[in-house]
Formats: sequence, C-alpha cells, structure tokens
Amino acid sequence: MTIREASEALRSRRFSSVELTSAAAIRIERSQATLNAFITVTAERAMKQAQQADAELAAGRDRGPLHGIPMAVKDLFLTRGIRTTGGSKVYENFVPNHDAAVVERLEAAGAVMLGKLNMHELAYGITSANPHFGAVRNPWNVAHSPGGSSGGSGAAVAAGLVYAAMGSDTGGSIRIPASFCGTVGLKPTYGRVSRYGVLPLGYSLDHMGPLTRTVRDAAIVLNAIAGYDRRDETSSRRPVIDYVPDDGCSVRGVRIGFPENFYFERLDGDVEASVRGAVARAGSLGAVVKSVRVPDIAALNTVARVILLAEASAMMEPCLEPRQSFGSDVRALLDQGRLLPATDYVNAQRLRRRFRREFEKVWAEVDCLFLPTTPNTAPGIGEKTVRLAGQDEDVRLATTRLVRGINALGYPALSMPCGLSGTGLPIGLQIVGPAFEEALILRIGAALEDGGVGIPPCPAV
Repeated sequence: MTIREASEALRSRRFSSVELTSAAAIRIERSQATLNAFITVTAERAMKQAQQADAELAAGRDRGPLHGIPMAVKDLFLTRGIRTTGGSKVYENFVPNHDAAVVERLEAAGAVMLGKLNMHELAYGITSANPHFGAVRNPWNVAHSPGGSSGGSGAAVAAGLVYAAMGSDTGGSIRIPASFCGTVGLKPTYGRVSRYGVLPLGYSLDHMGPLTRTVRDAAIVLNAIAGYDRRDETSSRRPVIDYVPDDGCSVRGVRIGFPENFYFERLDGDVEASVRGAVARAGSLGAVVKSVRVPDIAALNTVARVILLAEASAMMEPCLEPRQSFGSDVRALLDQGRLLPATDYVNAQRLRRRFRREFEKVWAEVDCLFLPTTPNTAPGIGEKTVRLAGQDEDVRLATTRLVRGINALGYPALSMPCGLSGTGLPIGLQIVGPAFEEALILRIGAALEDGGVGIPPCPAV
C-alpha cells in the first residue's frame, strides 16, 4: 500500500492510524532479527502520535497526506529526547534536546515516527555493514547488502516496515540503497531541504531526501520537507511548489539525454539491459531521446572524493581519539582526509565550479539525463570486489561511480526501480535534472511508473 492509498483509507475510516502503526510496529519487531533495519524503535511514542492523528482527523483537522502515516528517519537526524547515534560509538549516548528541521516538518505534517534507522557508520560508506550496531540486510536476499549509507531506510521501505523513510545522500547514499532495495529514492537539489539538525559528513555535499515505494509518494514527502530554513546557511529561498505529479502525467516532448560516454561503460549486463529498456519505454511514451556527451565524469568523481575526504575529516577532527571508536573502514577514510594538502581541496572546489558551467551546456540540449543508478546489483554482505565487464572493481568505488559526481554538482536525482536481475535483485534507473527541477524528474518518473516501468513488490512484504 502506498502513502496515497493509506491516506485515502484513513479518511474513509477503513482503518485508523493506530491500526496502521500497530501493524507496522509488529512488522518491525518480527523483522529486526533478520533485517536489522532499526537502531532505535519508538513504538510507544508512535502509538501516542497515531492516537493524536486519529483524534485530529475525526475532528476535521487534516494536516495533509502524511497525517497518520508511519515513517522512520535515518539515525543521523536529531530527535529531541531520543538517542541519535549516527551509527557510531562516537554518538552512541547522544540524546539531542531539539529536532532536525526535517523531523519538525514531518511531525508538523502529522507523520507518525516509528524510530531511527540503521546505517553505515557516520554515513561514510555504501554497505551498511555497521561494526557497532550490526549489518543491515537486504529484504530481497538477506545474504546481500542493502547499500548505504541509508541502508536501514532502503530495507525498511522495501520490506514494508514503514511507508517512507528519510535518508541522506553525500555520495549516493539515498540512491544506492534505493537501487539495491528496489525503492524510489530522491536526492533533491542542494539547498532545497534543510540540513539543520543532521549530523554532517560533507558540508558542501550533504543532501536530505526520502525513500518511498512510489515516485508520487516521494513527491508527497518532498512537499512536506522542502523550503527555506534560516538555520541552514545553504538553504534556498526559491519558492516551493506542489511536487506531486498529476494522474495521467506525460513525458511527451521531454528531451531525455542518453550519455554516449562514461555512464554506460562497465555495467552488469542485466543492469544495462533494464536501463536501456526504460529509455526505450520513455521513447514509446512520446519522449525525445537524444545522445549527448557529458563532461569528464571520472574527473568530476575525483573532485567529489577529494572534497568529501577533506570535509569529513575536518568535521570529525575533534572526535578522532580514541581511534577504536571507529570501524576500520571509516577510520582509514578519516586518516586519508587528514593527509590531503589544502591546495588539493581548494583546486577541487575550483574544478567543481568549472564542471557546473560545463553541465549548463548539457541542459541546453536536454531536459534530463537517464542513467543507471549503480553499475551492479546488490553485492553479497562482506564482498570487497564486484566483477564488471571482465574486471574486478572495488565495491565502494564501483557502486558510487555513477552517483557521486551528481552530489558535487548539487543537481536533483531520482532513483526508481526498472527491473530485476537474473538472480532476482532490483535494478535502479537514475533520472537527473537541472537545479531545482524536482517537479520535472518526479513527473517523468511517475509517467514511467504509470507506463509499466518498475518491479513487483519485495517478497519480504
């Protein structure tokens, strides 16, 4: 059931928010030993919120489509009076005295918050094999990774534990779990959603966004969380619009860019076939598919990695001792960042601006880009390499190869399911648009969903 369907059922009194929340809490309890999607479950608090939602709806006070809907947030969103760990020992006993802006807005919209989701430590990785709180597992196949760093968010939505979950995306951390878990994941434009009250990783790369079951559900959540926040110095004053696509929306006449370089190199065969199939389907629905040449994405990825290494290490500098507080992979990355010369960081920022100028030429030719989200499907838990086009590649570098650069550019990007591999694992299509064109990429995604692009529900549901 989608957010839209559940919202309509609440208003027609087919069931109550208390019933929805109770059923979700039972699913979470039953799945936790297997999926390990949550770090902290707040079922008792959620039941009180659900009771309040039912009372308000009965009294005619309707806060919108999220009113009474069970959700959860990645455990780096501050929650007043509830532990926020960031998936790390550094914060394992941290209990904030205020909420993140996103949490404030979701609760103002009437959402019922069922807890804090497991994640890769400090959001600095793509496996969600957390050394402190245990590995998150993929509901499609529990021997496989859900992706990261928002792995608990992807697993919880895919398994039907909640109707939507919040994630963060610094180098692909919303879109990768969406791809591996077969959900929709939206990374809005940098500055579109407030970062206030979120444990930072890369100051100039962090984006906040939802993972949901459908594109329109992602739009519903974006409507609730988007907008200016004076507490976030990077927050945009650009007006918020209604992002939910109309029923029967169309891609007719939309210029879809199909990159002739980089993005379709070294892909798993099933991934390439599924994404090309989605491109063909968009063409059959009236879109105009155009070959385009994109700037040097390998160089852009290097720029993004340098910026993240420096910013993450600067952010964690006060907490680097004792070293055993960190998992070995995160500790190694923090050490690397401390070794970078300041000149490398400054030059990376200069190159970043140049790449943005170069991408403006791309947007003059096309309205959006269609790309694979990840070149591979979900690897097995603990796997260090993945084989692509006859080459063994590091899992982390391969998995972030098609998503990382978009963070440096700050553009909005949507990952949506577009097929299953021969082994039954989800495949993600990535739709990237110009800055603040969330409405466009959501409309395109919804039209594709309406036109049959997607996957069946996860067997775990």
